[in-house]
Amino acid sequence: MAKQLRAEILCVGTELLLGNITNTNARDVSVYLSELGIDVFYETVVGDNPERLTKAVDIAKSRADIIITTGGLGPTCDDLTKQVLAKAFGLEMEFHAELAEEMKRYFHDVLGVSEMTENNLQQAYLPVGCTIFHNDWGTAPGCAFESGGVHVLMLPGPPRECNAMFKACAMPYLRALSDEQLYTHNLRIVGSGESTVESKLRDLMNELSNPTLAPYAKEGEVLLRVTAKAKSQDEAEALMEPVLEKVQATIGDLIYGMDVDSLEEVVFVLLKAKKLTLATAESCTGGLIAKRITDLIGSSQVFRGGAVTYATETKTSVLGVPADVIEKNGVISAEVASEMAVRARKLFGTDLAVSTTGLAGPDGDGKNPVGTVFVALATQKEVYVSKISSGIGRARVRILGSSCALDMLRRYLTELPVVVDYYKK
Repeated sequence: MAKQLRAEILCVGTELLLGNITNTNARDVSVYLSELGIDVFYETVVGDNPERLTKAVDIAKSRADIIITTGGLGPTCDDLTKQVLAKAFGLEMEFHAELAEEMKRYFHDVLGVSEMTENNLQQAYLPVGCTIFHNDWGTAPGCAFESGGVHVLMLPGPPRECNAMFKACAMPYLRALSDEQLYTHNLRIVGSGESTVESKLRDLMNELSNPTLAPYAKEGEVLLRVTAKAKSQDEAEALMEPVLEKVQATIGDLIYGMDVDSLEEVVFVLLKAKKLTLATAESCTGGLIAKRITDLIGSSQVFRGGAVTYATETKTSVLGVPADVIEKNGVISAEVASEMAVRARKLFGTDLAVSTTGLAGPDGDGKNPVGTVFVALATQKEVYVSKISSGIGRARVRILGSSCALDMLRRYLTELPVVVDYYKK
């Protein structure tokens, strides 16, 4: 097996340290490297200061096989990345006339500037013997070189240019360094927390080396990533298949999909396939269920409308929930959630409707603790109601309440038990 390559991402720019610009380059480059099977061991941010940048490079040289820099390749006096990196590795700089001509054409053809300023020519100087990364998306070229067993790749700072250059230039360069890549499957889990999922899979996770298994907490759900390193997709699939089977046997129908983007996407696809329509009646979730559905392109094919009946009296005046039902059971109750769903289905003339009523806090109602949410699903024949305890925090209450409603829909549409003990399994 080839040597495991260790990478360090070195992002250069005082504006990053000041918080004026979000460092998306480190995130994006990390994602690309993972696709190549290259592990990122360190990410460093340093300002536009030659002394501090030199120290950062010296540290990176001692612990990484690959150093990838972003930023500091431009025409201004503080763009010193190339000069510092070349000096750190004992390389001279040389001028590339063809790069200067490319810049002039970019200024003229793309920017509409007939004469570029002289300082732009600084960008045409690169370390002697490097591989040039031509910049078709801006003016500053990037480059790569190898010295003392360390590969150095320099990319421009603007995210649009950095991303495009990495995919077009850096990826082919790095792919040639190893004959293995990483392949992944992402399992999405709803109704259980990260710690619960991890406890069930800990023994399996500890015994694995290739593939690996790792849970990640997401909003209202857990992402479980299975990753294999192999020379081909087929080889990776053969490694991952038995692991996926064990996970499925352990976690069961809390897994709502593999390699899907979201729970609402799964529900939308199911509704569309079955030619069913949906409406919502929301209180504590404040319209989040409707938003998650209507964020999807083509959602008008299945979604007819929703009502955010936040006030108690609005549940009666808009949806028609009987006042005596509210008075008898309390507004936070299974009975009111049920009435809301039934009446929303009739109001909007849909096949299905979901509703939520709960306590987002900070105050309780004397009967239910903060975080209690009742979620109902009304079909043409029956009504299902789930009760969840989502914990404290208005945002948490809303995301878990909306996820519960969407998952009840998923379960109904796939003929699974609709009402389950969410977040306690």
